[in-house]
Amino acid sequence: MREQARFWRHPAVPDVDLLKARYVTHRFSRHAHEGYAIGVIVGGVEEFDHRGTLLRAGAGEVVLVNPETMHTGHAGTPDGWAYRMLYPSVATLSEVAAELGLPRATPSFPEQVVTDRAVAALISRAHQAAERGDALAASTLTRELFAGLLTRHARPGGAAHRQGAAGGRAVRQAVALLHENLVDPPPLDELAARVGLSPFSLLRAFKAATGLPPHAYLVSVRVGRARRLLRAGVRPALVAAEVGFTDQAHLTRHFKRVVGVPPAAYQRAAGTYKTGDSLGL
Repeated sequence: MREQARFWRHPAVPDVDLLKARYVTHRFSRHAHEGYAIGVIVGGVEEFDHRGTLLRAGAGEVVLVNPETMHTGHAGTPDGWAYRMLYPSVATLSEVAAELGLPRATPSFPEQVVTDRAVAALISRAHQAAERGDALAASTLTRELFAGLLTRHARPGGAAHRQGAAGGRAVRQAVALLHENLVDPPPLDELAARVGLSPFSLLRAFKAATGLPPHAYLVSVRVGRARRLLRAGVRPALVAAEVGFTDQAHLTRHFKRVVGVPPAAYQRAAGTYKTGDSLGL
């Protein structure tokens, strides 16, 4: 069964990436988004690991993943799954929350798979309007969708990782060092020494805080940086070198495992702000 994905942005819904896809064998590696991942399963079953728990979402169910939350994604049945996804920025949902008079904190969704026919229908309608290029309908339905999600399924603030003050401070310092050294990161022993922990202690605290060991977390950060550079029009080969991948093939392999489409296709769709390309994957 052929896999297809269409990625695009629409000027009427700024700061929102859209993905319409059918996957069978494709597997998303463990990764996190800077913003939210919101979608509806339109066929089949998707399974995804979310903070150590394997979740299943079937046709008609809504998927809600919070920002900076590590998760995976793969088929839950031999026939795979199809879905429509929106990836709004934190600022976008926070702005809607403020307009609704909700508490001044980053909205968080406590449940990652919910059954809500009204919201599922809104996701499909908003998504289809953006796909058709209907600016008024897309902007109206998307705003209505976000308002419905926030009032029905969100709460203010995210669930913080519980850990000791020293360990939390060391992890924050290690994360900052990795962000500052994407191209030439220090080895684990040096990273641990620079934040005042033993290598094993840092590894344990880092995985507890981020859901990933440092080397895998770095890949996720590199892909996030690559997305911003691609949207700015930088050629994929240059992006690969800029964020620390060995070459363009190395970038492509990891980018597709996280984003679901190759870098060049992502850049074409994100850069043109049109209905995007239909891709055989």
